[in-house]
Amino acid sequence: MIIDLLITGFIIVGGLFGFVGSFGLLKLNDPMSRMHAPTKATTLGVGGVLLGSMLHAWAYEGRVSAHELLITLFLLVSAPVTANFLAKVFINQQTKPKDLPTPGTCKLWATHNKPEHHPASEQTGA
Repeated sequence: MIIDLLITGFIIVGGLFGFVGSFGLLKLNDPMSRMHAPTKATTLGVGGVLLGSMLHAWAYEGRVSAHELLITLFLLVSAPVTANFLAKVFINQQTKPKDLPTPGTCKLWATHNKPEHHPASEQTGA
């Protein structure tokens, strides 16, 4: 009975954190806040569901779930590092969409126009 309550608690808390993280991703205004919501709350949400699943595997199947443990560890390590990299890029760029070049105004802009063919510039074979 206590194991069932713990499993249920982990899964419900994980689901609530996942919902809050997803809701924050949709409703927050600036990109830094949008990045914070899923990397913190959703990481805890997925971690809670995985802990509930690991506890279920241990209690009812009599085995330790190494896959879920590795997923949890990878998630807890990779999500903050990825958020840190994204935040550094955003802080360093500080580029607004209206500041980006429009097609045709920048020589580096990728276009699909074929270069003009100048036969006079071709060298004849020797």
